Amino acid sequence: MSAPVSNTKGALLALAAFGVFATHDAIVKVLGAQYAAFQIVFFSVLLGFPLVLLMLMRDKTRGDLRPKFPVWTAVRTLAVVITGASAFYAFSVLPLAQTYAILFASPLLITILAIPVLGEKVGIRRWLAVIVGLVGVIIVLRPGSAELSLGHAAALTAAIGGATASVIVRKIGRVERSAVLMVYPMVATFIVMACLLPFVYVPMPLVDFALSGVIAALAFIATLCLIAAYRNGEAVIVAPMQYSQIIWASAFGYFYFKEVVDVPTFVGAGIIIASGLYIVLREGRKNVSNTTPVLRTRTRFETGTNLRVGPILHSQDQEKTDTDA
Repeated sequence: MSAPVSNTKGALLALAAFGVFATHDAIVKVLGAQYAAFQIVFFSVLLGFPLVLLMLMRDKTRGDLRPKFPVWTAVRTLAVVITGASAFYAFSVLPLAQTYAILFASPLLITILAIPVLGEKVGIRRWLAVIVGLVGVIIVLRPGSAELSLGHAAALTAAIGGATASVIVRKIGRVERSAVLMVYPMVATFIVMACLLPFVYVPMPLVDFALSGVIAALAFIATLCLIAAYRNGEAVIVAPMQYSQIIWASAFGYFYFKEVVDVPTFVGAGIIIASGLYIVLREGRKNVSNTTPVLRTRTRFETGTNLRVGPILHSQDQEKTDTDA
């Protein structure tokens, strides 16, 4: 018998999870002032492995680590590796709130990618929401009136990569073993960053190395909170809580990095968030979406440094089904 749904508890747990994720990103920015994104990602995934192994040891589903969909797994793994490096770089060089505003375009991109990948049929209302949301992205970037940097390109790349990885999970996640979905991106991220590390490595004092461990621990804690959130609340309530990160970003940016959210970022972020919320709520209605690609994207962009919530929930559901049977 399933546990009763408590949307209030689910929402609060999700708010806590995304608050922890925002703290994670603020520490990435602190380290990014002195170290290359490749180095930060490398030590984050290295120190996160023990925590991840503890989670994977609980996976009792039978099978090996050979993917059933090698091509899709390879594409998704590449997307995650690129997303991780791009997101960490963007957090390092851009204001936190501006980075989040661009990354929040991911649900819009998921909606578009779901058409060719999942066969999703998108009606005129969701198309209008996507178009309006992309206008919000343009407002944040304000081409012509502000200089576009490599950081802006990195944030856009992370949004595209995160959307790609999410859509592929929706396509193969019900058949592919959860461990495959979780392990391949982390191992690939570790290998790629290890190859790049000699070209960018800067010796880290113990305090900074410890901060890398804190990043890994915060990602793990946030993931656990998000799993609990989806266990206690409905997806249509929990998913929108990710937008609370913009509040944390504004606070961290103001008090720790002397960043002030300018008007274009504020307006553009508001438009993007409103569009994303509309898409989530629209997908939550019956007979609107066959695949609910945005609604079922149960975590934020994937960086290859921590576990993804969706496969863990699927694995636990499968284990429970097997036990009940």
